[in-house]
Amino acid sequence: MTHSLPSPPSHPPAISRPSTVIRHPTAPAPGSVLGATPHATENAEAYEATGGYAAAVTPDELLHHLDACDLRGRGGAGFPAAVKLRTVREHGRRGRGSGTRGERAAGAGTPVVVANGEEGEPGSVKDRWLLRARPHLLLDGLVHAAAVTGAEHGYVYLSDPEAARSVRRALAERVPSLPVEVVETAAAYVAGEETAVVRRIDGGPALPTAKPPRPFERGVRGAPTLVANVETLARIALVAARPDLREPIARSTLVTLSGGSVAPVLTEAPYGVPLSTLAAAHGTPASTGALMGGLFGGLVDACALDLPLEPGALAAAGTALGCGAIRFLTTDVCPVGAAADAVGYLAVESARQCGVCVSGSAAISDALDRLASGSAEPDTAERLHRWARGLPGRGACGLLDAAAGLAGSLLRVFPAQVRAHLDGPCPVCRADAPGRDPHRLTRLRVPVPAVGPPAPTGSGPTSAEPMAAVLEGTS
Repeated sequence: MTHSLPSPPSHPPAISRPSTVIRHPTAPAPGSVLGATPHATENAEAYEATGGYAAAVTPDELLHHLDACDLRGRGGAGFPAAVKLRTVREHGRRGRGSGTRGERAAGAGTPVVVANGEEGEPGSVKDRWLLRARPHLLLDGLVHAAAVTGAEHGYVYLSDPEAARSVRRALAERVPSLPVEVVETAAAYVAGEETAVVRRIDGGPALPTAKPPRPFERGVRGAPTLVANVETLARIALVAARPDLREPIARSTLVTLSGGSVAPVLTEAPYGVPLSTLAAAHGTPASTGALMGGLFGGLVDACALDLPLEPGALAAAGTALGCGAIRFLTTDVCPVGAAADAVGYLAVESARQCGVCVSGSAAISDALDRLASGSAEPDTAERLHRWARGLPGRGACGLLDAAAGLAGSLLRVFPAQVRAHLDGPCPVCRADAPGRDPHRLTRLRVPVPAVGPPAPTGSGPTSAEPMAAVLEGTS
């Protein structure tokens, strides 16, 4: 079953950009989310031929394996998948009669599972590609999540029309044991936030709500609800089929690499590979830094590119992997201008529900624009410092946190450039200014997989190309 809900006003049309190239880091291996033929949509027959829909473990065993390999969510927050599954299951059991009256009131009904494919980060393509190219892997993971939590109904939530068509075809090819509905929404930065997902599925706008309760307590129709990123569910399906490969499955991730004049690249990289290696493989080896984690990881300088692609190491260094989107900064990009672009995008994408977010994101955006143009007041850096410290945690979702974090990272990592901008106009920003607008960070284009028999590797711009040799042997 499929249903579409009324959409909020759409944003201006996307700026034309080169299509993303898909590359394998090494020869495709069992346990790869990228799969052997990412240039073509995988049908049910092909997926089952590789062991799909045939779990090697029980739900309790799967939960044990997810615990043991410490699989983390791939939606941005990096929360342990096993903990999330177990929490929804426990709240479902309380709602069915066990526990105190207050515990039973916290969540009503049988749990619900949701595959969240609304990819709001402008630098990421992984979720939309996964929905388009490997819909059965996602649906398999959704079924396994339902088995663990005790859910009897599932949803696939997305905004990409091509992805929606792919999921519907997959549901028609092989009807899952779990009733699954496809719910479409309008693309927006906040539309993928978990309470916005629940609100949209329940018939409202895709806008965040105050917390608590969180969806695992009271979600879709008041029931305990698992809202899981589509890549997370894909990796759950892979662990269920190949528990012997649980470690490499959990310790690799899809990343979207962009920056410079090089076409964006989608690849699967193992934890531990240096960011500088990814920059070289992408084609921007002389990067001066990067915008990390989509928009949530903030800015890092060239020294930080020696860090490994590993959530713990990145967090310890004050940044984040987030959704796996990394935009490398080249010499023709000023970090002040990059921060101004990113916060400008966030300010436009605000849900406009929280006054502090509306005013805070706009104030940070205006200050960064003035800094980039060389017209900032002497106390601009001081005000940005104050906002970076005081605004996080004050909105209903993470948008204001991302805006404040970007400003804070710019001040912390590029203090000399900030001081130089206070003294006068920057030639790089001045040259870039005519093209600056709030939508220049609009979504990257996703390669459209062919439907039907896989095309030969290298057959076109959306085919899987071998990754540069610097990545060979890292997985």
